[in-house]
Amino acid sequence: MKVTIIGAGAIGGLAGAFMANAGHDVVLVDRWAEHIDAIKRDGLFIDGIRGEMRIPVPAAHPHELTGPLEAVLIATKSQHTIEALQQLFPLFGPDTFVVSFQNGFNEPGIADALTAAGLGGREQVIGSIPNYGGALVDPGHLEFVHEGPIQLGEMDGSDRERLKTLAGMLSALTDVQLSSNIWGQIWAKEVYSAQVVFSALADARIHETLGNPRYARTAGAVVREALEIADANGIVVEAFDFFDPANYRPTTPADTQKLLANVDHAIWLLKKDQKPGGHAFRKKGSGIWWDIVYRKRQSEVRSSNGKLIDLGKAVGADTRLNERLCTMIYEIEDGKRRLGFHNFDELEEYAASIGKTLP
Repeated sequence: MKVTIIGAGAIGGLAGAFMANAGHDVVLVDRWAEHIDAIKRDGLFIDGIRGEMRIPVPAAHPHELTGPLEAVLIATKSQHTIEALQQLFPLFGPDTFVVSFQNGFNEPGIADALTAAGLGGREQVIGSIPNYGGALVDPGHLEFVHEGPIQLGEMDGSDRERLKTLAGMLSALTDVQLSSNIWGQIWAKEVYSAQVVFSALADARIHETLGNPRYARTAGAVVREALEIADANGIVVEAFDFFDPANYRPTTPADTQKLLANVDHAIWLLKKDQKPGGHAFRKKGSGIWWDIVYRKRQSEVRSSNGKLIDLGKAVGADTRLNERLCTMIYEIEDGKRRLGFHNFDELEEYAASIGKTLP
């Protein structure tokens, strides 16, 4: 199987590098010309939790691709998904399939775009959740920030041979877990990510944001509302890795304390591979924090968590807390709000005013 990865940032780039290093047929594609030129010239330089390495990886500018394509992994930011996909349509063959290898509710939009182009539909789409983390630091330079598995599944829950083949290739990077309910797991990741968005309200390390019990309580309230949005949509939210949705439905103060302990454990898991005195990590927060603070660009909150709000409103769910959080992030991105801990205080006050604090 030949895998074409569209988006050579941290998620796509790390997958491509380790698959190529294992001898698999893969090519990295990105619209950032300097990044592709650097990979072509010197390979990908990767540092972080697994040490320093330089891996030769086949790379191409978008105009250099030829068809027919086989497996297309879309690893762009979610807001660029459909644009990136449509540019590839002339290179699609009858057996081309697409993997959403990114955050967000992208799979239905991908299926609709394929249908509109006469290239199939939902049966040509595989969903995934890459739970490892990294950062694109400079052209040709990725930082591997934390370990984590990949969940992978056909949208219809089937067990096709292409799924097993792709899983085998991706296992060169990390553990791959096949899912018969990938849509439920995608919802779980987006519900969970509400607290990741919350942590980006300040330019601070995660132990200062979600690691603060007071702030974690507000973040937990945001996630609880996100779960209620999923409930209203009839979604069975699947547990994954270090996220158990049951923990985010506290009914007693003791339940809340259990949730806070779970958040602390999740932070420990994210940081456990970062050894003291070792690599000095550039990426100290979430991907949203990285986009806002380091890359100075708009994050994917509008197209990921923003879709969560839209899905909630469509079925009459209460989305007020998540909507206020996202609005605050948009204001930060637009230069209308300062990053800082005062944002946590403001959201805490708002949660209390609408009766959404945890017990």
